[in-house]
Amino acid sequence: MIKKLVTMQNVKGLDARPIALLVQEASQYASKVYIEVDDKQVNAKSIMGMMSLTFSGGEEFTVIADGADEKEAILGVEKFLANQK
Repeated sequence: MIKKLVTMQNVKGLDARPIALLVQEASQYASKVYIEVDDKQVNAKSIMGMMSLTFSGGEEFTVIADGADEKEAILGVEKFLANQK
């Protein structure tokens, strides 16, 4: 299992469309992928779970991956989020 602290670079945060794309990104990996904001942890492959989170600009959250391709999953999600400006 790998955990990585990530800061939301997009000053507006994420709304429905980028969240759907993030779910697609996370779904490409065999590993379990979770996003943790405050004390709430949701499956990053679940559109309903991800929509329940609020992503504000500059906010820090944790990306967690567990499985065979966990390193690739963390890097993929981190790269996706870095490109959301």
